Amino acid sequence: MGMNTIDARMVAKMFLAGAQNLEINKDRINELNVFPVPDGDTGTNMTLTIMAAAREVTALEELNMNTLARAMSSGSLRGARGNSGVILSQLLRGFSKVIRDYEEIDAAILANAMQKAVETAYKAVMKPKEGTILTVAKGMADKTAQLVSTVGDNLDTMIQEVIEHGEFVLSQTPEMLPVLKEAGVVDSGGQGLIEFLKGAYHAFLGKELTLSIEREQRSSSDSREREMITDQDDSILFGYCTEFMILADKGFPQKSEWDLKQYLESIGDSIVVVTDEDMVKVHVHTNDPGLAIQKALTYGALTSMKIDNMREEHQEKLIQMSQQKKIEKPVSLETQEVKKEEEAKEYGFIAVSAGEGMNEILTGLGVDYIIEGGQTMNPSTEDMMQAIEKVNAKNIYILPNNTNIILAANQTKSLIEGKEIIVIPTKTIPQGIAALIHFMPEHSPKENEDKMLEEIKKVKTGQVTYAVRDTVIDGKEIKQGNIMGIGDHAILSVGTIVENTARDMIKKLVDKDCELISIYYGKEVDEEIAEEFAFEITASYPECDVELHMGGQPIYYYIISVE
Repeated sequence: MGMNTIDARMVAKMFLAGAQNLEINKDRINELNVFPVPDGDTGTNMTLTIMAAAREVTALEELNMNTLARAMSSGSLRGARGNSGVILSQLLRGFSKVIRDYEEIDAAILANAMQKAVETAYKAVMKPKEGTILTVAKGMADKTAQLVSTVGDNLDTMIQEVIEHGEFVLSQTPEMLPVLKEAGVVDSGGQGLIEFLKGAYHAFLGKELTLSIEREQRSSSDSREREMITDQDDSILFGYCTEFMILADKGFPQKSEWDLKQYLESIGDSIVVVTDEDMVKVHVHTNDPGLAIQKALTYGALTSMKIDNMREEHQEKLIQMSQQKKIEKPVSLETQEVKKEEEAKEYGFIAVSAGEGMNEILTGLGVDYIIEGGQTMNPSTEDMMQAIEKVNAKNIYILPNNTNIILAANQTKSLIEGKEIIVIPTKTIPQGIAALIHFMPEHSPKENEDKMLEEIKKVKTGQVTYAVRDTVIDGKEIKQGNIMGIGDHAILSVGTIVENTARDMIKKLVDKDCELISIYYGKEVDEEIAEEFAFEITASYPECDVELHMGGQPIYYYIISVE
């Protein structure tokens, strides 16, 4: 006889086992990516997203359906990376909204939760496309609703048949998206979702699965923050970096938010209060963390508490610096940290970038904070929230500079209050550069947004890299190790020599209206070779201005834009 209900302990076990199975299969999922570029993508993004939630689940001191649902939702929401990770986080968010109200889940509740998961995920995507993870999720949710009336309360039978149906829907995704059929692969996000559910089902059946989730390590942005403290110890006005989550069972109205912010301002600075329904994330620098905690307890239970002594960390850093002083040049401590006593400026800019040269170009155009990342590592929603915290401006523009980061940026926007967040959906760094060049500080935020959106449409970008596997795409047969010129929407050229492939790609990008060709060479390209290449392009296109820049970007030999 099958099991009819599952409690919080079993749901937690299934969730962690699903995360483990996703992690085990992430490389295989990455290989399903249509473009055979040398990066971690869908499998990596989904794994990093689910592991952020798994850490919160394993850290729970009190396990019940309500606390479990919150941990799964909040962890995945803040840890979401890439389009697939954001969609996965929204599926978990919708699922959690239903199960949190019950002590046990039966077949009917499971069906409702899956329908809510799909509804929430579809709403998060501006233009949902069939043949993706959304299609697979919807197919399984519909199957669950159908099975409620046929298999009754037998969860064993239901889950097994739902996964089997999900695999069938996944097998049909190449018929829905021609690009998948041409490449001979199924949708990678859908495959990731299936692997997660298979792992969960194994745990449901009682198979022994162990998942070791380490306590979350400081992110690269946290590490940078420790390096950004100034040399004078007395410049740290408030010594304790205090963070926690409030679980506000009775909701958290705007008045409560303003009251809490006002109180925190009286005892500290660097205040961030982010509300997601009845879950509130709080960050404050203060000399008395206990006061912040006591105030927060009046609104609900606390979780995910962390208090760091910044003065102590600063002293450790100074000791390390002094030990290296004889062999290193003086360390520049110019900081992206907010200057606490300065009044917030009108506009601020955050950009995602990779490469020393690219970073310098963006900061030279006014970017306040660079998030290291891009195609090889999509930053999470949490990374963007931390960046926003460090930019002391009323209106903050985010330039994702990558198609796979736009969803996470938009998700961040929905979680931030107190600052106006404007996401300019730049798909490449050249688009981000164009947006910054046409920003006019005397114009309103909306006027600038409209202008920037207009200008990025005029930028065509091509990127030259190498193939990591054999495939057929856009009518081109590609072998592992081939050089590819990838345009905004398709692979434009394939060859065996970098500069030749780049030259062929530029031919496809340039038209009669072209005025400017910008060439950014990567860290793997010798400067002399890049200069010679730029000279050849200048000779080939005398009607265009040609600019050469050291981008220093990884993975891509050249990033070339045409305007």
